[in-house]
Amino acid sequence: LATVNGEAIKKAEFDAALASIQQRAGRDVPAAERDQVYRGVLDELIGMKLLQQEAATRKIEITDAELTQNIEAFKQHLGGDAGFTQALAAQNLSIEQFRVQTRNEIRVGKMLENEVASKIAVQPKDVTDFYEKNPNQFKEPERVKASHILFMVPENADAKVKDATRAKAAGILKQIKSGGDFAELAKKNSQDPGNAKSGGEIGLFQRGQMVPPFEKAAFSLQPGEVSDVVETQFGFHIIKVAERHPERTVSIDDVRPQLEEFLKSRQRQEKTEAFVNSLK
Repeated sequence: LATVNGEAIKKAEFDAALASIQQRAGRDVPAAERDQVYRGVLDELIGMKLLQQEAATRKIEITDAELTQNIEAFKQHLGGDAGFTQALAAQNLSIEQFRVQTRNEIRVGKMLENEVASKIAVQPKDVTDFYEKNPNQFKEPERVKASHILFMVPENADAKVKDATRAKAAGILKQIKSGGDFAELAKKNSQDPGNAKSGGEIGLFQRGQMVPPFEKAAFSLQPGEVSDVVETQFGFHIIKVAERHPERTVSIDDVRPQLEEFLKSRQRQEKTEAFVNSLK
């Protein structure tokens, strides 16, 4: 598909790189995005080939021990040998091809560490400037922390089933109003598999993250208050709000470490692109 200083980039390499992207995304590239994505993949392969050639020119060596350690870490990340084998099959790679690919990646990583990472520097003023120039990025919307008890209603359930489920929810609500422990009742009765065991805890959420009837009820409650029975497309809910957090602007001290990492990452990307362009 391309030739870089006399060295070919084969379609098989492109297919493997594309398969890796699609595996991470969990879907094929949509037809409307193919041209842009395919050209981007090819450009990345060209850049990587240039970096590999430069690393070879600089005689950067990787020991077998380094290679083995890196591959073993990757295996553990995938959950062991089975996950590793599955990942190789998905990318149509043999173990030997993967070893060569990994050795090249480590070699390039070492070169970029010397060429790029050593030149990255984020000053306190850089952090302050970014924070002051991007105020909207540090606004935190109003949020509530809530728990719920879900009584599921099957899709297309008839009125009789709905009424019976609503009556059951009303009975549990009555127990709560009479002093029953919300968390314990959620553990015993909630049909939400994601949080029933934790007493129905949903955690913090903002407007737009829940279905409208649920959101309306939750944001109308004060800490400690319990809703009436609320109907949504999932069934019937009893909601309890634990905390309310008003809209606020996050202070620079709260985000300074994350901002420093973001700016370092941005510098790393910019300097790597500049280095690849110089090789081009």
